[in-house]
Amino acid sequence: MKILNILWVLLFIVSCSQKENHPYTFYYWKTNLKLDQEEKKVLDQASVPYVYTRFFDVDKAGGKFQPVAVITKDQSFQTDKQIVPTIFITNQTLLGISQEEVRFLAESIHHLIQKKAEEYHLNINNEIQIDCDWTAGTRDDYFKFLKELKRISGKEVTCTLRLHQVKDKKQTGIPPVNKVYLMCYSTSSPLEKSDKNSILDVNVLKSYLSKMEDYPIKKVEVALPIYSWGIITNHLGKHKLINALSKKDLNNPNFKKISDHEAEVLKDGFYFGSYLNKGFKIKVEEISEEQLTDVILFLQKKIQQFNIIYYQLDSKFVLDRKF
Repeated sequence: MKILNILWVLLFIVSCSQKENHPYTFYYWKTNLKLDQEEKKVLDQASVPYVYTRFFDVDKAGGKFQPVAVITKDQSFQTDKQIVPTIFITNQTLLGISQEEVRFLAESIHHLIQKKAEEYHLNINNEIQIDCDWTAGTRDDYFKFLKELKRISGKEVTCTLRLHQVKDKKQTGIPPVNKVYLMCYSTSSPLEKSDKNSILDVNVLKSYLSKMEDYPIKKVEVALPIYSWGIITNHLGKHKLINALSKKDLNNPNFKKISDHEAEVLKDGFYFGSYLNKGFKIKVEEISEEQLTDVILFLQKKIQQFNIIYYQLDSKFVLDRKF
């Protein structure tokens, strides 16, 4: 009986250290709303009834606010999920903005969301998510904008939360929302020379989020990366990105493998839609299941309950993934 009790205790300890089951869904970030069979299948299987869909970006050019890359829709985009309109706003859009412009921006964004939802018969829910890498210099105007958008739209306005905005919360402030989406990626710039994985370095993330449990907004959803890319470095040390490369793309007779995720081009030519010269280096960055599990186990100790939103829904990134 004593041995049985010890076994139960051991089993309990092991189960507590394991990854919990988190409801999940996806970000959809393409300009043309279009689903292939694999994407539709994976989305249908997602356990959260929403899909977070980028409608357009907002930037400022010549002193005027501009919607950028507004969505279009293909007939293949059919889903039972409710759509959460997601808008990316550049930080420069908010620099030096007046109170009148804050109101104009909120009205314009609300009207364009409504217009696109009606035009494409999209089943949008009662939430608008704003994605902005705001800073200490733009925080007050950004927070005014979030309040104004909520007032004008009558909807729940939520926003993304980047790692530095958690770590430096005294400088960047706490947004006036009830729910935030913690972006657990972009831990460094891919255009800087570094040995780290710029999409997600788990140790860097843990450092930034070491006090996440103290963050005053308690309703937190977690955005995790499943995307990949290749960083191309030329003879001058300049970098550029090629989207959706994976390690298997390095298996090319015209490449010399440097490591399991790096190669050197041996012959000039077109590769992955770009012209690469002999001597150019290719570094592939992708995210393993082990990295994602490590992040989830860490966050389970910091956040009570959370859904996961994987970035992003694309057959290149969802094939062979276990969600």
